[in-house]
Amino acid sequence: MNLNELRDNEGARHSRKRVGRGIGSGKGKTGGRGVKGQKSRSGVSINGYEGGQMPIYRRLPKRGFNNIFAKDFNVVSVGRIQAAIDAKKLDAKKTIDAAALAAAGVIRRVKDGVRVLADGDVKAKLSLEVAGASKSAVEKIEKAGGSVTVPTAKSASE
Repeated sequence: MNLNELRDNEGARHSRKRVGRGIGSGKGKTGGRGVKGQKSRSGVSINGYEGGQMPIYRRLPKRGFNNIFAKDFNVVSVGRIQAAIDAKKLDAKKTIDAAALAAAGVIRRVKDGVRVLADGDVKAKLSLEVAGASKSAVEKIEKAGGSVTVPTAKSASE
């Protein structure tokens, strides 16, 4: 088999139905929209309209709220960091921070900081500088001879 012979299975892709292209096509004249009325016209937007009945999105109570001040952390497991070190994407001798994790492809983009969780095992001696870490993650890293520093936010009085 060659690359130029690759193709989908028969019937895997349907060809687009060309609507309103003559009576012989079977979808001519009204184009499958029936006759007259709002739904036969272009620009129809009646999704969610329930015939004058109170719509479901108004019948149901509102719940919860969205905290606009919430921090959005990148969550990284200890095992994921160890895997990146084993794959030679991270240097265990240097300080590992959000920028280093992003450069190694462990996280996609730096959000409000990185929070380290204890899933997996760590063998390397790491020095992490992250926004947060779970107690068990700190225990695992310190047991392997590493350290975790969490920079504290400066208070308003300073």
